[in-house]
Amino acid sequence: MHLDDRLQALADFVPEKSRVADIGTDHGYLAVALIQQGKSDFVVAGDLNRGPYEAAKRTVHENAIGEEQISVRMGDGLAVLQPGEVDTICIAGMGGILMNTILEAQPAVTEQLETLVLQPMNGAPELREWLYDHAWHIVDENLVIDDGRIYEIIKAEKGERKKPSGLDLLVGPKLWKKKPPLLRHHIEALLFQQRRILNGMEKSERAKGDRRYGVIKRRVKALEERLKW
Repeated sequence: MHLDDRLQALADFVPEKSRVADIGTDHGYLAVALIQQGKSDFVVAGDLNRGPYEAAKRTVHENAIGEEQISVRMGDGLAVLQPGEVDTICIAGMGGILMNTILEAQPAVTEQLETLVLQPMNGAPELREWLYDHAWHIVDENLVIDDGRIYEIIKAEKGERKKPSGLDLLVGPKLWKKKPPLLRHHIEALLFQQRRILNGMEKSERAKGDRRYGVIKRRVKALEERLKW
């Protein structure tokens, strides 16, 4: 199974020989690759909708992988799992705030996990903040470009640590520390978003009087400073 760069980046963050759940598995490509690459001996491939569930079952069957290695299940988020059944979960291709909701919805399952591998489509700062507020910490991050878009990949492990600054939660604390090749493009994209918000607020005197206006203005300046390394 050949994965695109985004999914391969998730696979690379999965600990060796872990028991994994791929939540929102879609076609089951990541689940199959984790078995074929020897990263895992057992994967639960879960999806809320019947179409992806059936597609994942076909992918598993076409790759001649038995149910003892990949269990394809239909259900809502972590509800497809029993507490302690897996130690690692991968969630990709959805918003960070929705990921927070999924992790909160089944506390008995989440409490038994050791590693989270997450690829938020948006809301990455809120996701990072949730992790630190709920006794998780980020151990690694990566940026990959696929089909012209930059994706953030976050690996978190259980354990309380000091929460990074608001700017680091926006940029990515490990990304800033590692400074991967795509970091400058990532910061430029964040700057574009923040400047667009600021420009919109500057059209309204009421918005300019709001506390958030000052926060965004300082954030733009701080991001501009980070492009000077």
